Amino acid sequence: MSTFATIRIDDIKDKRVKLYTEYSEPQLYHINEPDAGIFIAETPMVIERAMSMGAKPVSFFAESSSLQNGAVKEILEKAGDAPVFEAELSVINAITGFNLTRGLLAAFERPDLPEPEDLLENAGCVAVLEDIVNPTNVGAIFRSAAALGADAVLMTRRSTDPFYRRSARVSMGTVFMIPWAYILKDTDVTDLLHNYGFTVISLALTENAVPLTDPVLKKNPRKALIFGAEGSGLKEETIAASDHVAIIPMANGVDSLNVAASSAVAFWELCGREGTGKISGVCDPQE
Repeated sequence: MSTFATIRIDDIKDKRVKLYTEYSEPQLYHINEPDAGIFIAETPMVIERAMSMGAKPVSFFAESSSLQNGAVKEILEKAGDAPVFEAELSVINAITGFNLTRGLLAAFERPDLPEPEDLLENAGCVAVLEDIVNPTNVGAIFRSAAALGADAVLMTRRSTDPFYRRSARVSMGTVFMIPWAYILKDTDVTDLLHNYGFTVISLALTENAVPLTDPVLKKNPRKALIFGAEGSGLKEETIAASDHVAIIPMANGVDSLNVAASSAVAFWELCGREGTGKISGVCDPQE
């Protein structure tokens, strides 16, 4: 027998679900300043992984028929004091714009993030995302990082928030499983990485770049792989301050891969097979 009660919602203008209907994700990020903001997660897998990380649910919003789904019921049994709203699929889809929720949305308080130094202390292989704003790319990079042996992710402030719904969904919830932190605005990231004993490797198309398989990239067990945005790539000063610049050799006249695909290849070559990763079994094959 279910231990949770639901609150019926028949109109998306109902103020009780305004967190889901009236705020953009940037607005939710700042909604309770100076206290923690809010993020919205969707799909049972992503929500379960957020809860497993310790994120505190504010409320849940379930599609009525999903309440018979075992995975959804298991999550809602753990709802505690968080209200559980329910609505028909047509109402849910009017909120999301697409039928992508797998029956469940949830609002969470944003957890406190660690400092970059906390992550670098014991990491062997880290990813650094420099101004990557595409949420699909961010989510895919996290999924690859978690699955292929990276220990942590550092991000510039201009990069898309990994907790945004699309990033979290594309990552299959691994944004809640692999530790990450923002780099402070005035931090010299290459100096920071060098101070913690990392070899800094930028993935970029330059004349002095070496193939990703070059043994020189593997001499130091502590490696930091820096990835830039599509089109603009990495900043010149970042490349100049790196120990090495690496490329993935291409065939058929193709100059490069999408940054998310490139990250997977780089993690496989320089992180996972080295045995440095501390996370295992987090990549679910089901979309």
